[in-house]
Amino acid sequence: MENSINRLLAKIVKYIDDKFGQDIVVLDLEGISTLCDYFVITSASSTPQIKAIADEITDGLEDHGVYLSHKEGYGGARWVLLDYGDIVVHVFHTKEREFYNLEGIWKDAQRIDVDKLLKINV
Repeated sequence: MENSINRLLAKIVKYIDDKFGQDIVVLDLEGISTLCDYFVITSASSTPQIKAIADEITDGLEDHGVYLSHKEGYGGARWVLLDYGDIVVHVFHTKEREFYNLEGIWKDAQRIDVDKLLKINV
C-alpha cells in the first residue's frame, strides 16, 4: 500500500473513530474494481452521528488539502457516500449496512488492519 494512501486511510479511520463510528472496515479493491482502490465502511445508530462522522471526515481532510469529489445521501443520512477518488467512504445507519452488506458483496477484497491504521502518526 502506497505511503500517501496509507496516511490518508489512517486519517479517515481516525476521524471515524473520533466520532465513535462502529465496526470500521477498510477494503482493498485494487485489481477487483475500477470504481476506486479502497472502501472505508462504518456505521452509526443515529442520523446526527452519521452526519457528525461525515462532517468530521470532510472537514478534517479539507484541513489537510484533500477535497471531496462527490457526496451522496447526506440529506437523509441513512447511507452517506464520500468520494475521494481512490477512496470511497460509506457511513451507514446500522440497519442499512446490514441490508446492503457491502462487505459481503466485496468479499474477495483484502481487509486492511484498522488497528494498524489507528497507530499511524498522521
